[in-house]
Amino acid sequence: MKKPPFIWLNITLFIATFTTAAILMPWRGFTHGFELTEWLTFVGLAFYSGLSITGGYHRLWSHKAYKANAVVRLFYALGGALALQNSALHWSSDHRVHHKHVDNNDKDPYSAKMGFWYSHIGWMLREYQASRYHDYNNVRDLQKDKIVVWQHKHYLLLTILMNIGLPAFLGWLNGDIFSMLIIAGVFRLVVVHHCTFFINSLAHIWGTQPYTNKNTARDNGILAVFTYGEGYHNFHHIFENDYRNGIRWWHYDPTKWLIKGLSYLGMVSDLRRVPQERIEAAKLQMQMLKTQHKVAHLPNAEEVVAKLQEEYELLKSYLLKYYTAKKALLDAKRQQIAHSELAEQVAELKANFKSQKKQWRTLQANYS
Repeated sequence: MKKPPFIWLNITLFIATFTTAAILMPWRGFTHGFELTEWLTFVGLAFYSGLSITGGYHRLWSHKAYKANAVVRLFYALGGALALQNSALHWSSDHRVHHKHVDNNDKDPYSAKMGFWYSHIGWMLREYQASRYHDYNNVRDLQKDKIVVWQHKHYLLLTILMNIGLPAFLGWLNGDIFSMLIIAGVFRLVVVHHCTFFINSLAHIWGTQPYTNKNTARDNGILAVFTYGEGYHNFHHIFENDYRNGIRWWHYDPTKWLIKGLSYLGMVSDLRRVPQERIEAAKLQMQMLKTQHKVAHLPNAEEVVAKLQEEYELLKSYLLKYYTAKKALLDAKRQQIAHSELAEQVAELKANFKSQKKQWRTLQANYS
């Protein structure tokens, strides 16, 4: 089959930036050195551009996981231009298609089943998507956002201003324009490109699947460090509208922390969270499937599976009762209704749920 034509603009951009960074960065470092201010600027602009993709393009515009005021949206729009990954409108359109048709080689723009190279960068090097040039029908809501439309219209100018003008200006303030252009301009761009590209490639290859096995997405705490918190990708692909990717307090998710911090300042609102019972139910279902697979080779597999199913159904019933009662208790507190008896009921159901969960884990461990 004849391969699609090359996208020479993208190829030239990727080769030019990577080659420039690979040659000029070490050369300038050995012959001149980089100041602490330049390294701090590199880190600052890397986080600014990276978080504009994850917090803005991804969680705000693609998934509507929260609402943001005009100042925050403008901040993301400029940071997205700094990241040089196309306009928010175009990026969000591609990403919504990805979620709708994940792992479908014919429809997913960066299907992981096409291999690491393709999902990481290859999909941007040829006209693989020529048959579905964007009409942006799936992002009509974003076309009502004046800042998104403004960024899309002036994207080329904004990328030049943010990737050349901003580093040059900061270099002028610091007294060394050339060094700043190399480290905070080109080198920063290459690093951010490949770190965010990991979300499409490595995050669908390397890690665990604690919530769903219906797609290739994986959870990986190490990868989260390089992807601004997006490494908890298995969670994201089943609960895409949650503003969090790392749901535990210890999960490294600076995008989540940024959004939460902005909410305290009143700059963002309506942060969407998946109910905890849905998360627990998804985890239990995956645990059941994995345990069933492990015991399939046993001579008494049917008997074991029946026992597992019995305990699983019991645990699900405790889960439902506990969280239903917990929700009722919270509603009573909000309405300032007497809730002492309800609180005791919730505490009892919680204890029963934990006890059954412990028994379930013990049963699983026996067949691991």
